[in-house]
Amino acid sequence: MYRIAVIGGDGIGPEVVQEGLKVLEATAARTGVKYELEHYDLGGDRYLRTGEELPDSVLEELRGFDAIYLGAVGHPEVAPGILEKNLLLRIRFELDQYINLRPVKLYPGVETPLANKGPDEIDFVVVRENTEGLYSGMGGIQYKGTPQEVSTQVHMTTRFGAERAIRYAFDLCRKRNRDKKLLLCAKTNVLTYVHDTWFRAFHEVGEADYPDIERDYAHVDATTMWMVKNPEWFDVIVTENMFGDIITDLGAMIQGGLGVAAGGNINPNGVSMFEPIGGSAPKYTGQNVVCPIAAISAVQMMMETLGEEETSARIEGAVERALASGKIKSLAAGRMGMSTSEVGDLIAGYAGE
Repeated sequence: MYRIAVIGGDGIGPEVVQEGLKVLEATAARTGVKYELEHYDLGGDRYLRTGEELPDSVLEELRGFDAIYLGAVGHPEVAPGILEKNLLLRIRFELDQYINLRPVKLYPGVETPLANKGPDEIDFVVVRENTEGLYSGMGGIQYKGTPQEVSTQVHMTTRFGAERAIRYAFDLCRKRNRDKKLLLCAKTNVLTYVHDTWFRAFHEVGEADYPDIERDYAHVDATTMWMVKNPEWFDVIVTENMFGDIITDLGAMIQGGLGVAAGGNINPNGVSMFEPIGGSAPKYTGQNVVCPIAAISAVQMMMETLGEEETSARIEGAVERALASGKIKSLAAGRMGMSTSEVGDLIAGYAGE
């Protein structure tokens, strides 16, 4: 019996989460997976009502779940950074979800902006270190509001943090058993201190423990160019926090857009959190017009991480069938030719067959 915490969050979050849970229910009925849900009222509305982002007592409760399923965080009436830092990042940091896992996979029937590229060329994974770098919160502002204002944001890297992300990426590359090629994305020619740590850890770990995996390196600017020109070159990419944040959004676009892009915040030995990466999209709230496939794919990732391979495969197969059916005209909000709930019904139907 899996215990899953559900945080619908803001904007369209609750709508797409509802469809993800619908598909999970239909799939579990076939595969026998048992689970129970507990819903949490966290997000912009709660903050505006109570001034609380994430009470300590709720954080402690989240530690006791097998997984967390998140819709979206971000509210137009809450200043940028408040919810992101004190709710989303706090969960990631305090539950030590040190891997952000982002599959970049183009499904048949989905349009990519890349000419002459298809599903055979776009199928790789980005492993992003998730708790260090510029996101660690080190730094500050002195003499604020004066002509002498000074602001700093410290890029904090530890060998421990870099190495555990690198080992996760090597293991994933071995598990995928495709090209067995791991690329380190960094900027060693400019960020010569922090990325030297990454570079040495990458090659030392690879040489000692993963001789079967081919190692490659590219600066982040080159990585973005090759993601557009030759995405088929990639199998698994490992990178630090900020660069991972940027290149995974590029990855979302080449796989068809935010409507299909899901991600996981992974603690391999603890509680992981899964979410669509598209954000709260407040202008579409309550209209039943946004694509729920990313949220459904987040459930698929959650089941795979929990070790429920049959359930995960069935959900992914249902998503592929829905996208190949021609019934979904577009992944853009308001142009799918179906409502959010109808897409959920379609995929749930396939998953339950």
